[in-house]
Amino acid sequence: MPECEGVIEFGGEGRPIVLLHGLMGRATTWWQTARWLTEYGRVVGFDARGHGRSPRRGGWRTEEFAEDVAQLITDIGAGPAIVIGHSMGGLHALVLAATRPELVTAVVVEDMAPDQRGRTVDAWRGYFESWPVPFRSLAHVREFFGSTGDYFTECVEEKQDGYHLIANLDDLYLIAREWGRRDYWSYVDKVECPVLVVEAEHTFMPEGQQAELARRVPGGGKHLVVAGAGHVVHDDAPLEYRGAVEAFLSEVLAR
Repeated sequence: MPECEGVIEFGGEGRPIVLLHGLMGRATTWWQTARWLTEYGRVVGFDARGHGRSPRRGGWRTEEFAEDVAQLITDIGAGPAIVIGHSMGGLHALVLAATRPELVTAVVVEDMAPDQRGRTVDAWRGYFESWPVPFRSLAHVREFFGSTGDYFTECVEEKQDGYHLIANLDDLYLIAREWGRRDYWSYVDKVECPVLVVEAEHTFMPEGQQAELARRVPGGGKHLVVAGAGHVVHDDAPLEYRGAVEAFLSEVLAR
């Protein structure tokens, strides 16, 4: 499949490995992880609608995001995929595996909980709107975000007056609002493929849910808490993340 807007071919051959980013992210935030994943298959990153260079905007239900990924895997045409998702992307990966099991061999979920009902976007709104936008340079972005600075440099674009978040904040609020109003356990209970759940020690997800997710998936789940890591585990603790994912993939691919 030729590369198009919102789809990044990271390299590799064989079984597709699809990478799904978190809220406000984009496919290129997976760059460091994608480099070693190419040893296991053809690695493809995907910008979710409303993010990065995706041509899609609007229709913010989780099921619509999952169907976008289903269409991508179908277009690739190389058989079922291993789907790796961070945060929002992990939710999309689970819903995809539950609704289109023929397209998914295995799932890795990074720091995502299926039930966040009662949470609102109000706290996020104040934080996001406190950012010193426009940022004056990419160095300014790195300085402001500290340990996640490299991640956020992938999520901004340069305009005449400086650097701005690529995603539209109003769109992000609409996406996240759904998570505070419903849970996704019914999808977890339908996932028949193996699942690895990688939880950050310093997660802001509801306590205990990620371990419960791994216990409940019918296809068999593994749960790991990565010591010292924040929400973006694959950047905060890359060696631990890699070790866990490689061990999981070795088991999956040996079947």
